[in-house]
Amino acid sequence: MFDFLEGYDLWGAFWVTVQLTVYSAIGSLIWGTLLAAMRVSPVPLMRAFGTGYVNVVRNIPLTVIIVFTSLGLFQTLGVRLGADDFETINFRLAVLGLTVYTSAFVCEALRSGINTVPVGQMEAARAVGLNFTQVLRLIILPQAFRSVVGPLASVLIALTKNTTVAAAIGVAEAASLMRTMIENEAQLVLISAIFALGFICLTLPTGLILGWVSKKVAVKR
Repeated sequence: MFDFLEGYDLWGAFWVTVQLTVYSAIGSLIWGTLLAAMRVSPVPLMRAFGTGYVNVVRNIPLTVIIVFTSLGLFQTLGVRLGADDFETINFRLAVLGLTVYTSAFVCEALRSGINTVPVGQMEAARAVGLNFTQVLRLIILPQAFRSVVGPLASVLIALTKNTTVAAAIGVAEAASLMRTMIENEAQLVLISAIFALGFICLTLPTGLILGWVSKKVAVKR
């Protein structure tokens, strides 16, 4: 029944999907945290930038962002992100596009966590001489992260599924291989079931593990 799988690098395609997810998750977490800090910053210009970025990026389809990284950054502006071969360039551009998009959702999840921190803690920290950066780093963000593990898990699961858009610029991940197999093989239902099961195997453990972590690290009020 599964003889048609011979000649296709199924594991390699899903490994590319995992790499896209991990690198994009790390980038989104870093950039999303900075955006969240901007959104609660006392500096009006930084608040305006953070708010504008989130509102604009969240309303642009991910496909448009991914295609722009290839057509706009690479082909028009010559941005190669330190790579020489076409495959690596597309992979890094896909990571960049996914990071740009997902960081807006990470920012909003973190901002909701920041809003759960009692104002009195921030006022007390400022009263003892801590500046805004110290208050954010030592008091607000640790509690905010503990409060939003669940929402961040949902963002990570969505990111894993969104990696399929990278096929639009030729990244050889799972969705790209699935399209190739459907074009070459007369096994539409079986191929779809295999890839659906593959994504379930990637996303279900993530949700279960991070759900457990969320309960363990939840801030007790």
